Amino acid sequence: MMRRFILIAAVVLSIATPAWAADKRFLEIKEITSPGGIKAWLVEDHSVPVIAFNFAFAGAGTASEPAAIQGTTQLASNTMDEGAGDIDSQAFQKELADHSISLGYSAGRDDYYGSVKTLSREKDRAFNLLRLSLTAPRFDAEPVQRMKDANIARIRSSLSDPDWMAARIMNDRLYAGHPYARNSGGTISSIQAIKQEDLHHFVKTRLGRDNLRVAVAGDITEAELVKALDNIFGALPKTSTPAMLADLEPQNTGTLALYKKDMPQTIIQIAGTGIQRNDPDWHAAQVMNFILGSSGFGSRLMEEIREKRGLTYGVYTSFNSLDHVATLNLGTSTRNDKVEEVLGLIRAEWTKMRDEPISDKELNDAKAYLTGSMPLSLSSTDNIAGMMLGMQMDDLPSTYLDSVQDKINAVGIADITRVSKRLLNPDSLVTVLVGQPVGITPSATIESLPNVK
Repeated sequence: MMRRFILIAAVVLSIATPAWAADKRFLEIKEITSPGGIKAWLVEDHSVPVIAFNFAFAGAGTASEPAAIQGTTQLASNTMDEGAGDIDSQAFQKELADHSISLGYSAGRDDYYGSVKTLSREKDRAFNLLRLSLTAPRFDAEPVQRMKDANIARIRSSLSDPDWMAARIMNDRLYAGHPYARNSGGTISSIQAIKQEDLHHFVKTRLGRDNLRVAVAGDITEAELVKALDNIFGALPKTSTPAMLADLEPQNTGTLALYKKDMPQTIIQIAGTGIQRNDPDWHAAQVMNFILGSSGFGSRLMEEIREKRGLTYGVYTSFNSLDHVATLNLGTSTRNDKVEEVLGLIRAEWTKMRDEPISDKELNDAKAYLTGSMPLSLSSTDNIAGMMLGMQMDDLPSTYLDSVQDKINAVGIADITRVSKRLLNPDSLVTVLVGQPVGITPSATIESLPNVK
């Protein structure tokens, strides 16, 4: 359900499939509205008796929760399907399992997600369980404590994971002073401080009909969905209480932070300026990033650092576009005595992409892949529903997929040069190292992991 990953996957789609023609929509998305005013996107597919029902509440993610009880949103996502109405946790889970219904929730930094996948013959039962979990979650003591314990155990286990450590430090530095800097899963003490009433307050104030987005795919008709929308969501509050969060720019730019850990390799995480989804340069940025580092073994970074020199198993870049900040992130690792060399190579490739035009071959290969590869997001009904939901969350029209090929093919070398000069400044990168790198003088030495205890 990760919103930005879904959108990037949507960009990487095959427009040139045999069934597609210029005068036909790539995906027949219906925009419908229930009598109660609840909107949804629908793709009907009656070839398989399965329904995927995905939804989200915009602005109800972990960044909106109070600092003292961070982890509330995550805990709610763990426990909303652990009993609802007059059905306790064991009975609720048994009902799901006995009827092959998959129902669950997840928390992002910006938004809160839910989904149900069911056989069409079980749709009434599945939709009723979904309705109860949204409008009458029990949050009984036993499942809440069980999930608290599981989340605390996850944090303790992560303390031995250097990639998790690097990510925790990066968020703390990159988003310093903003709710994004918090540990979205909570800290050991904040999780313990969460009360039952905090979970109920989250549901009552953050989940409303006004911030609801719905996407459905599979064996269900428009008439059936219209009825289901009001039955499932009609009892939600008309309006939610949004958290007012400020926009920000990446913090601690041009710095290198080191967390020393005794191990043979150093984890490297780097972040720089990114781009928002509604920016006119979005498609040019995707092509640029494909060439630079997102294409795996075909990227410049992989070629220089792994293929030519064998300094890493992998190096990848990706855009992360949150509601209030956008970044371009890089991740890799290398031997402690090679960290300085790898950082130099990364800087060189950043500079080369910014200062020198790409080749015609690089441009054509990137565009051919981005317009010619069938994405995993179209491989099943739930993936199609997830893709449609991601489009809604980024305010894209339902016809967006019809124009992707033309937008990517319109990108030229001059566009790549322009967006590279705009985004790729090697002097403004935020760098985090976890390990014992040789020959590195950090801007800051991290003594303890932030937002953990």
